[in-house]
Amino acid sequence: MKGKVRSMDNMNMNNNGYGAGAPQFGYGQQPQVTPVNCNQAMHITTVSDLQSYAAGTVVRFPDFGDGQPFVARVRRPSMLVLAKQGKIPNTLLTTAGELFSKGGGGLDSDNKNMLGDMYNIMDIIATAALIQPSMEEIKSVGLELSDDQMMAIFNYTQTGIKALESFRQE
Repeated sequence: MKGKVRSMDNMNMNNNGYGAGAPQFGYGQQPQVTPVNCNQAMHITTVSDLQSYAAGTVVRFPDFGDGQPFVARVRRPSMLVLAKQGKIPNTLLTTAGELFSKGGGGLDSDNKNMLGDMYNIMDIIATAALIQPSMEEIKSVGLELSDDQMMAIFNYTQTGIKALESFRQE
């Protein structure tokens, strides 16, 4: 398997991360490798790739109204990190877990606070996801996100851009 890095090659790595006898590449040049869980040759993710990912993605969400598009720079936050940071209160952790498992299908319909809890979790997620404009900036001008916008942001944070395909077709 010429040109592919296999897991056994890891035992022969030199300081630059390439197998013994591999050519030395200058800054910014990387050979393509085939990850063990993928059939496609790829470059290893670089720090500059990570910086680009951290900057977020510009996404169009449902409009505020006719002729009032909502385009925002967002990231996909982790619910586990938000819980660890205390941004999801303990009282909402059960509901959050139910919301994230089975795409919300696991929610307890007997819970009288279900809609309020669900909104609170979605608000926390949307606040963490929105980079520009931030949730604070949206509220500071007297707006609040619609249910469709909140759902679209939540769905984007869970499954990425594929979650917005149905919105695009409308």
